[in-house]
Amino acid sequence: MHLITQALVRAEGLRKVFRSGKSNLVLFDNLSFQVSTGEMLAIVGESGAGKSTLLHIMGALDSATAGEVFLDEVRLTSLSENAAAELRNRDIGFVWQFHYLLPEFTALENAAMPLLLRGSPAQDAREAASHWLREVGLEQRAHHRSGELSGGEQQRVALARALITRPKLLLADEPTGDLDSKTADSVFELISRLHREYQLTSLIATHNFAFARRCHRVLRLQNGRIEEVAPETLPV
Repeated sequence: MHLITQALVRAEGLRKVFRSGKSNLVLFDNLSFQVSTGEMLAIVGESGAGKSTLLHIMGALDSATAGEVFLDEVRLTSLSENAAAELRNRDIGFVWQFHYLLPEFTALENAAMPLLLRGSPAQDAREAASHWLREVGLEQRAHHRSGELSGGEQQRVALARALITRPKLLLADEPTGDLDSKTADSVFELISRLHREYQLTSLIATHNFAFARRCHRVLRLQNGRIEEVAPETLPV
């Protein structure tokens, strides 16, 4: 049974407006929700509903037109650009639909990159990267460049890279959307296992209802509004 604890992340009254020609496009308005520590929360919705934009705002990569986001009581809108970058490196792990691995580096070097960027000793970063590559089942592929890895293996490296900093929050935007169904299922199983074993707090945007049903809670983003739906009521 999943025990709800205090909120790690809170969104309060989020509004996002884009300028479109001479008019404004309101992507969403007055979104408020929270993610409890240890929870795996799915956000579902049609393409274009604003799931990716919402995750960017939650991860301090974009700013809302109005409203606030709090991560562990830190108000993200109050942060300078440098402070936001530091918070992302320290407290947030990102996994995207496309892995964004650096092609000239090996799997080990890609996984180690967040620690190297924060100035960790190279040996410490390599050891941590080796640990996380073992966790994602790629220890034997550590010295292969990304182009020598399959799509599923590349996404596993991206997951190792996201978790190497031991973040408070994992943000995953369609993490299996670029994979075939069998590979996608194995990657989602891996995310679920690491979520449990490392007591992560995870916010996952997905169009895959089968995966969303396996999360603790589901929010549907539709027509600029958000509503909670019971996971078991999602279409099969």
